[in-house]
Amino acid sequence: MIIAGGTVYTPDGLREADLHVRDGRIEKLEPWAHPAGAEVVDATGLWVVPGAIDAHVHGREPGFPEKEDFGSLTAAAAAGGVTTVIEMPNTLPGVADAAIFAAKREAIALRAMVDFGLWALLRSSTTEDQVNELAAAGAIGFKAYLGYAVRRSTGQVLYTPGAPDPDLEPPASYGTIARLAGALAQAGLPVAAHAEDPSVLLASAARVESYADLLATRPAVGEAVAVAALGVLARELGLRLHVVHLSSRAGLLSALAARAQGARLSLETCPQYLWLTEADYTRLGPVMKMYPLIKTVDDREALRAALLRGEIDTVGTDHAPHTDEEKLRGPLADAHAGSPGVQTLLLSCLELARQAGDPLRALPWVSERPARIFGLYPRKGVIQAGSDADLVLIDPNGRTVARSDRMASRQRHGALEGLEFSFAIRAVYVRGELPRPGLGRFLRPAAGTG
Repeated sequence: MIIAGGTVYTPDGLREADLHVRDGRIEKLEPWAHPAGAEVVDATGLWVVPGAIDAHVHGREPGFPEKEDFGSLTAAAAAGGVTTVIEMPNTLPGVADAAIFAAKREAIALRAMVDFGLWALLRSSTTEDQVNELAAAGAIGFKAYLGYAVRRSTGQVLYTPGAPDPDLEPPASYGTIARLAGALAQAGLPVAAHAEDPSVLLASAARVESYADLLATRPAVGEAVAVAALGVLARELGLRLHVVHLSSRAGLLSALAARAQGARLSLETCPQYLWLTEADYTRLGPVMKMYPLIKTVDDREALRAALLRGEIDTVGTDHAPHTDEEKLRGPLADAHAGSPGVQTLLLSCLELARQAGDPLRALPWVSERPARIFGLYPRKGVIQAGSDADLVLIDPNGRTVARSDRMASRQRHGALEGLEFSFAIRAVYVRGELPRPGLGRFLRPAAGTG
């Protein structure tokens, strides 16, 4: 296959070239060469860019297919130009050992429309042997849900600020990470952390009747404290820590201070924190409830500026759908936390960067940088000879509105609903093929990367 006549985004900048694909890989880029017999895709007037990587999605399978299954998740990803997803491990049961990992990989593969990797779960009971076995099984990294317990009988991860329950295993903690530091460092894989300090959140618990009440229960200082502690662990124990869904100026300042002191700390934020503020609750209602919470204008502007300066490494979505019953019916305090987002990742980033002067500066946020951090580069995240032909054809003169009736996820109403993007996706290829169920392949991180 040859994608002809487009403007191709390469490590050396934009090129007017034909892109040659053979056996799922990029073979070469040549200007205006049309070999006889090739399938030719006309990309005149379009940008040809690397497929996006969303390293933070919750597919809900196994356990909660009514919220999302891997088919609907990857259909939404493909519709949005995301050709690789890396799924979080809080399905049922949580992916805490190699047997669960293997079973989940097998169960979801037949529905995967895009390539995928899997995070492994750190529980407070996790052993060094389990870390080693999960790394050998191909885990992208390990996720620690600070403040989230695990139900012993089912393996389900639960946010549990309430009364003690003998069926609940205590949450993974800073101590868990420190105890397993030797095995984690030996594995060479990142430890991702939900960075809200449990003790700060517990001390802030209160009755919730409004969004302002909700903000008071999960203050930005909780994120700042957790990020600071994770920075110490990274610096002193030789670990790679990845802070997911950074949501506040306070958390950002803690992260930058930790880096300045030598911590290997990579940072992710999400489109919802770059586009929305507490004021949007009036328009969106419980749809925008998620943890960490969407905060203030000051927080949004600090995160935008840091991303544009290159201080925040990646943008992921924390794609976390629920049923309409769980999200939209009942009081705010009872609404489940989370929103779909994978389908709007790429376009929302392009639009944000366009408003800052150059839409193409967004591409590393969702392609090259996550590929490098998670051991997938240069197979993923770049258009060059030898890389997978994960390609998105973007119309720079198009227009797309985030609308619920166009969403492929089971939860149609997302936090970015109503936003308009000055681009349109015209075609998506996964290893040179149009996405379809079963096309997606399991991805292992390359050794010694990141």
